[in-house]
Amino acid sequence: MSKLVRCITADGLVMAAAIDSTDIVRKAQELHRTTPVITSALGRLLTGASIMGNKLKEDNASLTLRMNGGGPAGSIIAVSDSKGNVRGYAQEAGLLLMPNARGQLDVSGAIGKEGTLTVMKDYGYGQPYCSQIPLVTGEVAEDLTAYYAISEQVPTIFCIGVHFDGLWKLDKAGGLLIQLMPAADYREIERLEEMLKTMPPVTRMLLDGNTPEQILEKTLPGFELEIFDSQQVEYRCDCSQERVERAFMTMQPDEIRGLADESGKAEALCHFCNKKYYVTRERLEELATLQEQRLRQNDMVN
Repeated sequence: MSKLVRCITADGLVMAAAIDSTDIVRKAQELHRTTPVITSALGRLLTGASIMGNKLKEDNASLTLRMNGGGPAGSIIAVSDSKGNVRGYAQEAGLLLMPNARGQLDVSGAIGKEGTLTVMKDYGYGQPYCSQIPLVTGEVAEDLTAYYAISEQVPTIFCIGVHFDGLWKLDKAGGLLIQLMPAADYREIERLEEMLKTMPPVTRMLLDGNTPEQILEKTLPGFELEIFDSQQVEYRCDCSQERVERAFMTMQPDEIRGLADESGKAEALCHFCNKKYYVTRERLEELATLQEQRLRQNDMVN
């Protein structure tokens, strides 16, 4: 499993979180058979979603991130629960793309820059909160930083990385979030700016053997830290036969009956884990009949 740690400075002015998301990204790569550039893009978004989802307080809350910048990767989606467990997928998992001018994986080129980042927070009650901002760079971390600045007006530093060895094998992935609390002033900003000048990449610190706790300590030198949350997080899909059937129940009765193929059953594929579900013609008939009854009852009420 991956590990996520959150802390706050003793003076209450800075909140931070660090994650070793290597296992999460490796699981996504195995499930979706992603190429290195898509592994990096999707891995970054999953890492960011885990940190952001873990900040939600309600037990049944969830967070969805969707990036589409008009690039060849299409839409990239990541969903987190309030614990930080995530799932996601990219429309074009098998995309091959030449490295950029610096010889690095061209994540920005894959995602594109002419599009939007959509952030949806569902607290399990009422209407979900949804915000959409224009993409800044398509590099994920910078766009998530921009989201906090534009939509939540919170000074934020987001660092996310996915690292491969010389044979393009995934070896480390992780992320770091630093946010200033409302009482912070220019002095804390100056301290953080000086710190960033010398801070190595998150994946470099992970490769050197640092834990998320140690990354927080190295990232915020001179601050007294209070660790208030440390937990295991994972790539976790919550699909089920029941969820598939509930999705079918959003359709009209005739549409439900028409889902059966020549073999006499309907097939549904989960985009997040690639698991296939089958519903027999008999069960489809039951669902269609239930939907007819529900629609009649609604007509009578109205």
